[in-house]
Amino acid sequence: METGTKQRNSGRGRPREFDMDRALDAAMLLFRERGYHDTSLTDLGVAMRLTPGSIYKAFKDKREIFIAVFERYVQHRHLALETALQAHQTGRAKLRAALTFLAETSHGAEGRMGCLVVGSTTDLTTFDPEMASMVAQASQRMEKRFRDLIKLGQADGSLVRALDPTVTANTLLCLTQGFRVAGKSGRTRAEMTATVEQIVSFL
Repeated sequence: METGTKQRNSGRGRPREFDMDRALDAAMLLFRERGYHDTSLTDLGVAMRLTPGSIYKAFKDKREIFIAVFERYVQHRHLALETALQAHQTGRAKLRAALTFLAETSHGAEGRMGCLVVGSTTDLTTFDPEMASMVAQASQRMEKRFRDLIKLGQADGSLVRALDPTVTANTLLCLTQGFRVAGKSGRTRAEMTATVEQIVSFL
């Protein structure tokens, strides 16, 4: 991920400097692995290499750290997906690229880490309306991307017009969120690639 601006915290003794993006990336790995509730501020301090005082000068509480991490995760994933799509022209090719992008993060060590959006759906949305809204917006953004790619494919003739873009996009969202759940159990790259090709063949 990109290098970010350094955050300076003043307190007793010498001021403390730290790279905010690096700290958030370290927290991101921990939240993805353990989930929100099983990650403590002590855990975060160790991972982010920050003292409790430095954490509280930068963030109100653990929830605020998580929200910053979640926003960074979603934005990074969105930019990486858009980059992956640029190399392709037709709607069908772009759709395959999108599915492949999601499959590539759903196997091996990366797959076992899990997805912050999918994990938050079950971990936080029942008890936190603000987080529920953030998760919903992230999912809706991905669903809209699928819908747009389907419409593009229908317009350029690479996908059949009989497809209902709304229903198909919702189906793809459900399937790809399932990718991340399956990835937690240790799927192989070959298995995920075969799944992508099967989905594309249905279209």
